Order: sequence, then C-alpha cells, then structure tokens
Amino acid sequence: MMKASGVLRLRRVGIRSVFLAATALALSACVMNQQSTQGEGIGFREARFQEISAMRDYRACRDDALELDTQARTTGNIGRYLASAELLEKCETELGPETAGVAKEERMRAYALSVQNYLKGGDVHKAAANLEKFKRSFPDKDLYYADGSSFTTTMEALLGQKDKTTFGRFAAKNISHDLAGEMRRVRYWKHN
Repeated sequence: MMKASGVLRLRRVGIRSVFLAATALALSACVMNQQSTQGEGIGFREARFQEISAMRDYRACRDDALELDTQARTTGNIGRYLASAELLEKCETELGPETAGVAKEERMRAYALSVQNYLKGGDVHKAAANLEKFKRSFPDKDLYYADGSSFTTTMEALLGQKDKTTFGRFAAKNISHDLAGEMRRVRYWKHN
C-alpha cells in the first residue's frame, strides 16, 4: 500500500513538473512575442504621429489659403486669387509622399480650388498644369459642383483641353447648363 501511494506521489510530482515546464515555455513564448509587438507598435505610433503632425500643418496652411480665397471673392482682387492658389499648391507640395493616402477628399477639394483660383486670377497656364497634377495625384477621381457638373470636365472645357469641335455636343459633357450656354455664345461670336 505504501508503494502505491509513493508511486502516486511520484506521478503527481512528475505531472506537475511537466505541467510547470510547459507553462514556463508557453509564458516565455508570450513574452518574446510581446517584445516584438511592442517594437512594431512604437514604429507604427511614430509613423502615425508624423502623419497627424503633417496633416495638422497642412490644415493650418489650407485654412490660410481659404482665408485668402474668401477675401478674393469678397473684394474681387485677382492678386488674392493667385495668392490663394499658390498657397494651396504649396500646402500640397509640403505634405510629402508619406501622407499621400491621408484625407484624399479634403486634399482633392483644396487642390481643385487652386486650379479654379489660378484660372480666376488669369494664370491659365498654371491652372492647366495644376489640373494635370490633380488628375495624376487623384486618378479616376472627380469632384462635382452643386449643380452636378464635373469639376475635371468643366475645367478641361474652360482651359481648352478638349477638342473644340466637341463643344457643340454639350449634352454628352457633364458641365453646367450656364457654362454650356456661355461656351456656345463664345463659339458663335468667334465664328460670326
């Protein structure tokens, strides 16, 4: 009987030893995995902090440009349109490639405003160049005015980037009714 209880005790000690060894091995694996996750977490946090800082700077820059745009619309000052457009372009340029995927819709609107403001300021070449940058930076994307007309199609029409013979087919274009009428008027008086 004593032998049986001694054997049972040895088995319990053996089972406990195996259990403790397995637990220690499992815990040490968790600790190693946790250390590598912490390193990746810090790198992710640093990258995220840089993105947030860059966007904060971008938004402050954009807000200054929007203020110039508001002043230009209020006073009709062409120089302020150009200053607003230049500042919006600078804001996008200084943002950098590491944040290219951040706040795309917001950045699209601001860059589109720079195209519009260059056009309103009379710098047609810069407006055309920025429209091309807009299309490269945001491929297959477009913005729409309140009347449903397309920003890119409207700007292409205003900047003469479309074949002039297609201006007669405004129904196929997504531009505003007012712009279509104005383009027809300009075309008529050029030829008559």
